[in-house]
Amino acid sequence: VGVAWRPNSESLTYTSTCRALEEAGIDYVLLPQAHSADFSYDADGKLTEGVAETGALTPEAGKLVRCNAWQESDAAEILSSVNAVVFPGGEDVSPSLYYDPQEWHGVEAEKDYSAERDVSDFVLMSYCLEHDIPLMAICRSMQMLSVVSGAEVVQDLPTWFASQGKDYRNEHKQAADADGHRDFAPNDVQVEKGSILYGIVQADELEGCPCWHHQAVANVGGTRLAVTARTTTEGVSMIEAVERTDKTYAIGVQFHPEISIQKKLDDEANRQEYLGYDTALALFKRLQEEGARQLAEDPDNLGLRPAA
Repeated sequence: VGVAWRPNSESLTYTSTCRALEEAGIDYVLLPQAHSADFSYDADGKLTEGVAETGALTPEAGKLVRCNAWQESDAAEILSSVNAVVFPGGEDVSPSLYYDPQEWHGVEAEKDYSAERDVSDFVLMSYCLEHDIPLMAICRSMQMLSVVSGAEVVQDLPTWFASQGKDYRNEHKQAADADGHRDFAPNDVQVEKGSILYGIVQADELEGCPCWHHQAVANVGGTRLAVTARTTTEGVSMIEAVERTDKTYAIGVQFHPEISIQKKLDDEANRQEYLGYDTALALFKRLQEEGARQLAEDPDNLGLRPAA
């Protein structure tokens, strides 16, 4: 299993994803940054063009990425030795990548972009989808999966709820306490029967799913995504999981199963408030199983490599 690159490899969600794979007994590799020939990079892998003041991709750069996807990138080489990919959580997705491009949401406190990661994730994910490589996308990466698939995204939940005349209370991202500590918000999630997710967790409700996000998938109309889990916030049904109906295994979860595993491993005092360890671990095990199954059906791994 490959773990998609992110600039801050010390982040809790990234290291916890690796720990979850280890706990599941899965061999994994940290994938390098993917590059697109449409852009120039410096020696540190930073884009030298196409980056707006916010740190997001400019409209012109976003259009290039959307139009060319993995073509003219090194995605095929990077993914040639893995059977499945997990895309961890992280920064906001550049709104210039949306099917209907948007301006920056304008919330200074939530200005959190990585143009380099957006290019890397978009080309890797589009390659995985085209070549039917099993993938699991977590939080930010579920939003990226949805963006790649053409879905709409709510850029800032507090702003969006306020526009609906509703009082949002950080249900998806806990406010900092008096000491400045902020934890993941536990949310109960209803799972669609008959979905891949339901087949993994064998439950129609998951209690205490760890959440830390201020954005969300708004709807998947007109795409090849199916909504497979929801939660209700201030009377609004919100998307918590999706899957691509045209692929063998491409799922996204808005919550963080790796954090439930991390809390259990570190024996944190509030670990019982979150999604069960075995249920969280099952998501990672299933990804590995799907990769192994596809490899067994294709011993030469032809589906994961460009044609000779």
